[in-house]
Amino acid sequence: MSLFCLVHGAFQGIWCWDLLIPYLEAQGHKTIAMDLPIENASTTLSQFADTVIQALPKNDDDIVLVGHSMAGTIIPLVAEAVKVRQLVFVAALLPHPGISTLDQFSHRLDADTLKSFNYQPKHPSKLEQFYDEPDMYEPTSVGQDYSDKAVLMNFFFHDCQPDIAQWAISKSRSQQSMAYIFETNPLTALPKVERKYIVCTNDRIISPTWSRYAARKRLGVDAIELASGHCPHLSCPKLLASVLTSD
Repeated sequence: MSLFCLVHGAFQGIWCWDLLIPYLEAQGHKTIAMDLPIENASTTLSQFADTVIQALPKNDDDIVLVGHSMAGTIIPLVAEAVKVRQLVFVAALLPHPGISTLDQFSHRLDADTLKSFNYQPKHPSKLEQFYDEPDMYEPTSVGQDYSDKAVLMNFFFHDCQPDIAQWAISKSRSQQSMAYIFETNPLTALPKVERKYIVCTNDRIISPTWSRYAARKRLGVDAIELASGHCPHLSCPKLLASVLTSD
């Protein structure tokens, strides 16, 4: 049986896997999760990866790394440092070696917005490969105040049961580190391990169109379709568990 290492996305924490873990463990799998230090504005991608690495046992060679949303930029760094069997990206950003997430969609932002980010653009020759890509983010999600409960409900938890959504909102954490957006990814290449991408077809944050495109272009796989919003571990954990454990 596998060890599923569950790495949360922005504004969330170890708590967000509470509904999924019982379904994985009921099938005999082991699980591990951790709180990433998202409240520290200076935390880097490598430091996030180190937090995951430190949580992993040293003697398990059947590790499935599951990264939700922001964590798509982190789990490949973990796979460079420790042996893993599979990377699973759930409604996730995908890193590009030597490029930041912002670099990937900077051509879609106006000059004033880029100036407000103190953005230093890469040479056009490095960015032109992204010009024909679909929008990475659903347009209405950009610039929202995710500290607002109504915004969280609308974009993160709209398809959750009301009690689950309210619980999740009450547990949401302050996202201060923006390394997953602004930091140049330190990878030189994506790790050569098995990959799986789960696209959430009702996602209001990461564009499902982009997810399908990027899964094929970046990972060389066809995205697995899941009829859920951005957080299937909260809205449909049993279904997500079945996808995670399927061949």
